[in-house]
Amino acid sequence: MQTTIALAGNPNAGKTTLFNALTGAHQHVGNYPGVTVEKKCGAFTFNDKTFNVVDLPGTYSLTAYSLEEVVARDFLAIEKPDIVVNIVDASNLERNLYLSLQLMEMGLPVCIALNMMDVAQKRGITIDIEKLSNLLGVPVIPTIARNGRKGAAELVEALYKMVDRNHKNGDVVSPIININISYGIDIDSALLDIEKIICDYSFMTDKYPTRWIALKFMENDEQIIQLAQKHGELFERVLCDKCLRDPDSCPACQQISRKCDTQLMQKVAQIVTRLTQHLQQTASTYPEAVIADQRYGYIRSLLRQGVITHHYDQNRLETSDKIDKILTHRLFGPLFMGAILYAMYYFTFNYSELPVSWVEGFFGLLASVIDNFLSDGMLKSLIVSGIIDGVGGVLGFVPLIMFMFFFIAILEDSGYLARVAFMLDRVFRIFGLHGSSVMPFIISGGIAGGCAVPGIMATRTLKSPKERLATLLTVPFMNCGAKLPIFLLLIAAFFQEHRALLMFLITITAWIGALLAAKLFRSTIIKGESTPFVMELPPYRLPTIKSVIIHTWERTWQYIKKAGTVILGISVILWAMMTFPAPPANVDNSAPETALKYSIAGRIGSSIEGITQLAGFDWRINIALLGGFAAKEVIVSTLGTAYSLSDADPKEVDTLEQRLKSESNFGPLTALSLILFTMFYAPCFVSVVCLSRESGSWKWGLFSVFFNTGFAFTLSVILYQTGSLMGF
Repeated sequence: MQTTIALAGNPNAGKTTLFNALTGAHQHVGNYPGVTVEKKCGAFTFNDKTFNVVDLPGTYSLTAYSLEEVVARDFLAIEKPDIVVNIVDASNLERNLYLSLQLMEMGLPVCIALNMMDVAQKRGITIDIEKLSNLLGVPVIPTIARNGRKGAAELVEALYKMVDRNHKNGDVVSPIININISYGIDIDSALLDIEKIICDYSFMTDKYPTRWIALKFMENDEQIIQLAQKHGELFERVLCDKCLRDPDSCPACQQISRKCDTQLMQKVAQIVTRLTQHLQQTASTYPEAVIADQRYGYIRSLLRQGVITHHYDQNRLETSDKIDKILTHRLFGPLFMGAILYAMYYFTFNYSELPVSWVEGFFGLLASVIDNFLSDGMLKSLIVSGIIDGVGGVLGFVPLIMFMFFFIAILEDSGYLARVAFMLDRVFRIFGLHGSSVMPFIISGGIAGGCAVPGIMATRTLKSPKERLATLLTVPFMNCGAKLPIFLLLIAAFFQEHRALLMFLITITAWIGALLAAKLFRSTIIKGESTPFVMELPPYRLPTIKSVIIHTWERTWQYIKKAGTVILGISVILWAMMTFPAPPANVDNSAPETALKYSIAGRIGSSIEGITQLAGFDWRINIALLGGFAAKEVIVSTLGTAYSLSDADPKEVDTLEQRLKSESNFGPLTALSLILFTMFYAPCFVSVVCLSRESGSWKWGLFSVFFNTGFAFTLSVILYQTGSLMGF
């Protein structure tokens, strides 16, 4: 027997940590059907029962403002999980119980995991677990998810008892606690009127409780209102006098149906409008504000019944507040942020040298073995130049990438990245962006190692369409994980002594370029005022080793998997384009470079060399950059293949950075120009598709390709020509 468990809770309540504690390695990541929101699923077994666990997107409310909230609510309504485990931050009980009430009002079977009990204890907060459970009428289990599995066993046992009790009683789901909060005589009477209309028209009564739907109308929930407008099912089918056929095929009956649907919304709208006008005249407020106030009032009254006790002055500064007085200070905060980033790059480069040399040595040895084992020919060229030099060049940076992901996971789990967003809000407003734009930038690689695709999707949290579009267009400027191998390769080849400093400067340059582009957009094609920014700063926490390792490995594995699939396929295609056709018989093709120039890729690269040489790019670099339109990692693999095929001595096995060092036309200035161009030129194909979909038009995707490439080439030409004039 399998049981579905949904994990729901506020962001930063420890939901994902508890998910990892429950499911361990038995989990997988995908997307919800039809949308690009991440879906984490896992499983565990207890006694004779298997529990399938779904980690829902974090949400503060079931009023759907963002796509993540829509996804969470739809899953709860449509999939109807057997139990909803609501993860509640024990140190912020009043705020977190707001979602708990909404889950119960929605008619869902709820079990509360009262997480972060250790944090509550440190803050001098004592919670009477039994009393809270009795007052709410649901099981409440104290947990400390970050400390391994503390409380997890008790939670699993409670879930087992809930399911076991239901199966014995023959119920499909856990018994539902009906919670009816009084919202005052005005709203309560209006709710009753709307509930009657909902029942008369059978509007979504198979999915939601009628009272909950009525509350959504009161709260002006856009999704529910849109569904009501599209609602075409009537409780009683009304037929026209002359209709003897199926009413679905009768225009007159369809017209009656549309008229009745219109009446549904008209009746509800009249009640809500009348109530709103009354509240405006008597209290200068709106129904949704009264509903929120009453819910919080209900929570406060519940907590005052001996549920929670404070053992300290509630006005004192917590540890997180004391740390924030320094780390988010207007002057010292940015300095600390810069120091933290520089330290991350310093440790990454200095402590990853040995594992990087091991990986490079492995691929060098593999190439030597294949070179000695196979005779010269197409098969040998494909394996050595197309696969080993191509994919191996990308996989050689796995240790460096892993180190960066490790430090970024620490910054995320500690709560510091939220502070970065808070500090950068002041800067972003100057350039016409919103504070909520910071997280999409960070997710896309604002520190290093992200991905533009989830960064683009993260812009859904922005309410202003103009700020969202400006963020969409500038997010691809960040240093995603696909760009890192290119930077790391060129830095290792030409700037070995200043690796950390240069990587730090590359990060700062990406942010400056993105902000300048955003300012340009907001001053010309996307004009409009900036909107205010409010965000929650989670308390600082010491990251757990298990959580950091899981996050590091998930991201590193995605990188390795991409190298073994997408990059492998593109590398083989580019190898073929750099191998065929062979030079004519009357041409001396003894030099590998000559044969490469006659290939399809060689001809394409040579045809634009007259323009690209202004930025210091020769025809081989052009081939790599064209391949980078598919995926940025391909630039490294293509350079590896191109320089392998054009090597004067094919039996000489060198690393790619050694080959670049030995090239007379590839020096530090060319490397800097290539870094700058790679940083800003067109997003990869997948990012362009995602950007077009999120913006609602392919014109913005194409605009991103052409504008970004032109912007990048202009900067590279200025850098290269200025450096050449100065004698570098």
